[in-house]
Amino acid sequence: MKFLPKQYYLLPCLLGCFFIISCNGSNDKSGTSDNYTNSLTFAPGDEARIVEAFLSLTDNTSILLKAGNYSFDNLSIAQVNHIRIIGEGKDKTTLDFSVQSQGGEGIRVTNVNGFTITDMTIRDSKGDLLKINKSRDIIINNLNAVWKTADSTSGGYAIYPVMCKNILIENCYAEGSSDAGIYVGQSDSAIVRNCKAAKNVAGCEIENTTHAEVYNNEFYDNTAGFLIFDLPGLSQKGGHVKAYKNFFHDNNHRNFARAGSFGTSWGVGNAAPGSGVIILAASHIELYDNRIINNNSSAITLASGFAVDEKAADKINDQYAPVSKNIRIYNNTLEMGDAFPAPAYDHHIGKLLVAIEQKLQQDNNRKNKRIPLIMYDGISSNILTGGSSANPDSICITQPGENMFVNADFLNMQHTDKWHPNTDMQPYTCK
Repeated sequence: MKFLPKQYYLLPCLLGCFFIISCNGSNDKSGTSDNYTNSLTFAPGDEARIVEAFLSLTDNTSILLKAGNYSFDNLSIAQVNHIRIIGEGKDKTTLDFSVQSQGGEGIRVTNVNGFTITDMTIRDSKGDLLKINKSRDIIINNLNAVWKTADSTSGGYAIYPVMCKNILIENCYAEGSSDAGIYVGQSDSAIVRNCKAAKNVAGCEIENTTHAEVYNNEFYDNTAGFLIFDLPGLSQKGGHVKAYKNFFHDNNHRNFARAGSFGTSWGVGNAAPGSGVIILAASHIELYDNRIINNNSSAITLASGFAVDEKAADKINDQYAPVSKNIRIYNNTLEMGDAFPAPAYDHHIGKLLVAIEQKLQQDNNRKNKRIPLIMYDGISSNILTGGSSANPDSICITQPGENMFVNADFLNMQHTDKWHPNTDMQPYTCK
């Protein structure tokens, strides 16, 4: 716009107004903005006051927890807007829930629009460490969420947004979960980036979630590194998930998922020790430019709901389809070690993977060869339609190299004379 000379004096004002409007309307999720009308500051020893403050928060409140160790039974925030909880650093501010008297969450956030938690460590709750439910515009940043003991006594999820919208999880570390370190469930629009997860059953899980991106993360020393899946009977169908530029490695830990809710046919108890990536009953998935190394049972497992639930067909509806569709796997670096991890031989899915390797080794050309890097259960939508297409579900794999793929022919595994796993990837090599 061209201004007349006498209007030049308006330019600084106009630019200033534009700057304010741009900042207030941006999608910046850095968590550094200080546009909170209320500020509270607490120090160790103020635990009773903190619990009371959380229960009576008003909109637009920022809470600073100064450096030191805090001990809580639990904390709860509900039905407010624009809330921030900030510590003075992951190695300085620690919230300890080991005195928790019952198995609830350490921190529970419900129906909050605009929630940020940053710069602290939370640890050792009996249930989930951080659960955020039915909320939106969530930022979880620079957070350690850990249990000192990684076994079935740990809570299920360290970082757990569920039924939320617009989620950013970044620069976080999760350890010791009896299900998943980072778990995004039944949500829409999520980013997980620059995070690490170790010593969990699963490093990270994206469950029944749409429009998620997972990138620049490192998941290692778990039972399984990364899972994308849909389950039946939930509020929404997932899909449109991209995972790229991650490092999933050395996930060979025993599976210590607890019995019951975590160990059922649909639980993470199905993850075989030594799994890098598992895609289960999920659609519209892209997995590319990742390093998936030394996960010694399977670099990538692609499976249908039928692989873990013989009644999956009875659960089909608008929110659930058991067959994975529209999967693109390309440009990943895939490597496996020389043998299955010891815990795989004692695990029900691990035993199936061992059996596949042994069956393939009966071919003289494959003696002593490992199970291929990508294991596809081979169960397609043909089982539902009666069709015979070679690749009816658009499973597209572009991964050059030796010993890359096996169609495991899961449907015939119980019939030795009919069971014929094969390593022909050509039907799944899409242009």
